Amino acid sequence: MTKNNNLSTISLSRRAALAVAASAAALLAFAAPAPSFAEDKSIKVGIMSGEDEDVWRVVASEAAKKGLKIETVTFNDYTQPNEALERGEIDANAFQHQPYLDNQIKQNGYHIVRVGYTGVWPIGLYSKKHKSVAELPEGAVIGVPNDPSNEGRALRVLQNEGLIKLKDGTGILATIADVAANPKNIEIKELDAGIVGRSIDDLDAGVVNTDWALKSGLSPAERIAQEPIADNPYRNFIAVKEENKNADWVKTLVSSYQNDTVKAAFDKVYKGTGLSAY
Repeated sequence: MTKNNNLSTISLSRRAALAVAASAAALLAFAAPAPSFAEDKSIKVGIMSGEDEDVWRVVASEAAKKGLKIETVTFNDYTQPNEALERGEIDANAFQHQPYLDNQIKQNGYHIVRVGYTGVWPIGLYSKKHKSVAELPEGAVIGVPNDPSNEGRALRVLQNEGLIKLKDGTGILATIADVAANPKNIEIKELDAGIVGRSIDDLDAGVVNTDWALKSGLSPAERIAQEPIADNPYRNFIAVKEENKNADWVKTLVSSYQNDTVKAAFDKVYKGTGLSAY
């Protein structure tokens, strides 16, 4: 009888222990933090080839710590990243400012929105033939980017330097048709944004986007004028499809860029030619 009682006690003890263990496991499961939303989440981000690749390697490293895997897809001209984003070939891009995106949306009906600023690259007037704006001769040939937003930006640099005057009320998408006065009779040559810097030897001067200036081997010493930085509307940003703007992975992507670690990498890569803008 004692033996049976002992067996019953052991059996009850085991059942009690299992019940306690099961209850503890349930409590731990309830109390444990939920896995990151981005666990095993992979995205493709379109960027311009060149220096920005070094910056985005650091961004990808920061994102990986938060469970978000970033694959960068590089492009060589400004029209492709938005096309790829709209078609769903990439999940985000980071290369443009708002005036450019606004014009692209107007032309192509894209459903793309800004979600987080990255940097600003003040556009400059470069010359290998003249050391100052004052030295530019009568009839000087000056290259400007031919895409609408950057052409307007370039023409405002020329206006700030007194080389031309734009019509009153001209918006940020100014073209050479909006030039109201040209006291030095300069010839404004419209070229692809990536070509202006590479054509500088054949021009008296050229207004070149900073990233293209670096790619073209132009140095700050050859920059004879620059747009103002204060209240600059040309800050670049990360963009996504409108339907994704509130997604958790988007917030992680932005925070993976906007931090001191990436800023240090950005400053090292761009050496002051670009400035963090968030």
